Amino acid sequence: MKTTLIQMNSVADKAANLAQARRLIEEACAQERPDWIGLPEVFDFLGGTREDKLAASEILREGPAYALAAELAARHGVFIHAGSLLERNAGGDGLSNTTIVFDRKGREIALYRKIHMFDVVTPDGAAYRESALFTPGTELTTYEAEGFKFGCAICYDLRFPALFQALAARGVDAFVLPAAFTLLTGKDHWEVLCRARAIETQSYFLAPAQIGPHRIKDEIRHTYGHSLVCDPWGHVLAKASDAPGFVCARLDRALVQKTRAANPVASQRRPFA
Repeated sequence: MKTTLIQMNSVADKAANLAQARRLIEEACAQERPDWIGLPEVFDFLGGTREDKLAASEILREGPAYALAAELAARHGVFIHAGSLLERNAGGDGLSNTTIVFDRKGREIALYRKIHMFDVVTPDGAAYRESALFTPGTELTTYEAEGFKFGCAICYDLRFPALFQALAARGVDAFVLPAAFTLLTGKDHWEVLCRARAIETQSYFLAPAQIGPHRIKDEIRHTYGHSLVCDPWGHVLAKASDAPGFVCARLDRALVQKTRAANPVASQRRPFA
């Protein structure tokens, strides 16, 4: 199975972001002919004020970001794991950070809402309060594609290994983590955490990410990028450079089976109270 990760620099301009996503997906399909494409977290809108985010959000299955991913999946006959988009909650006063997955015919086959909220103050003093606007999800999500079972997570979920162990217990072969990791934490933690989740679960790990600057009110913040694919042994098969673009890697179901047979940790795991 040939996979492609799209790396974007989304900003507080929805039309521009969707145009960027369309261009990169079209280029990837023309040049690489992948089976599966992954977009980054909040590919449709990143930055701006609370009011800007609410205005850019979509009622589920009714907005242009959803329509774009469905259209391109059907046109190119490719699975599209549509990163995440800003989903407007019922009542319109809050959002969910929501992944939608489409099959080769453009049909929705999976939906995941980000569970762990990024509520931190980073060492440089930047404050992030996702829970002030976003409602956390509560359900684990998996889906089937070309003989692989994929498990869904988003960005800050990466720091919670129990989530990935729970998905692994459901038979997941590959994890997808769309992200907008901060530059400050990403330079030290991004790759090592992605590789750790791959090693712990003996699964592929696909992480399409945002790269570059975006404005929040009067402040410019930067995302780390470095979209990557890890194999079940923790090797990095592909990594994006420091710019929008895409990278590709092939997934081999036999390698998952070989890795797990060589080191059968799943069958040796012991429960703890």
